[in-house]
Amino acid sequence: MTSAESKLPPAILVVDDDPMALAAISLILQNAQFNITEAHNAHDAILLAQQKTFDLALLDMHLPEMSGLDLAKKLELLVELPFMFISGSSEIDVIRQAAEFGAVGYVVKPYDPHQIIPTVLAGLARANEIKRLRQTKLDLTTALNAARETSMAVGLLMGKFNVDRDTSFEILRMYSRSQRSKIHDVANELLQASELLNQFQVLLDERQKTSKK
Repeated sequence: MTSAESKLPPAILVVDDDPMALAAISLILQNAQFNITEAHNAHDAILLAQQKTFDLALLDMHLPEMSGLDLAKKLELLVELPFMFISGSSEIDVIRQAAEFGAVGYVVKPYDPHQIIPTVLAGLARANEIKRLRQTKLDLTTALNAARETSMAVGLLMGKFNVDRDTSFEILRMYSRSQRSKIHDVANELLQASELLNQFQVLLDERQKTSKK
């Protein structure tokens, strides 16, 4: 089996309180080989989004208990789920509002299969791009934190053993290899141990001050 054959179809959460409209768009997307999960209200949509992983959400803008705009905010906050809006209006102000909310696309009722599929595919492409950007940012943050911790640990070793930076780093690297651990993990453990010792030192100083009184 090739990687393309084993790849799962995109999972899409479709939210609409109109049963007929929901069934219509779901059928179109299922026929296009998308994995569709339906929700009839915002409450169910939030629960489903927390239980399953979706690539994209299609949200009706005019849900009764919570607007599609408010639901989009919640889904973004809770699970960072990219979203498109569904609406019976094609007015430019409504579309602009959807874009300002961060929507990756906009589907207009009544549904035309020849328009929906390319629109959803474009939305998925944009959603994947957003995910990659977020992951890149996360990777960069992780790398910067690891570098900072390693640098602090090297400085700690320099002061403790009165050696230069290169020697301190080499000691840290050798120990990491001997423990088969990543160097920034060892650096983090070293910093935590140093912080713990500092706390003991504070307690000891306080006890000595009290005993002298």
